[in-house]
Amino acid sequence: MHTIQASEFKAKCLALMDRVAATGESWVVTKNGKPVAELRPYTGGRAASPFGLHPGLKIHGDVLAPLPEDDWKVLP
Repeated sequence: MHTIQASEFKAKCLALMDRVAATGESWVVTKNGKPVAELRPYTGGRAASPFGLHPGLKIHGDVLAPLPEDDWKVLP
């Protein structure tokens, strides 16, 4: 896998993205010699399940509605 410093990546970002799309190679972006990001070809869509959880998970009801106060329990 190829590596590139963040400063060089910043200057060559668009050209590097074109190269990755054309060749399929991956690059690791480093900052101060440490890996911080990876640029690789896009492989497809996201998980079909909600929030990337298990496919069998089903959400029932309004997940954004506040819970009744009786449902809150304080642990000792």
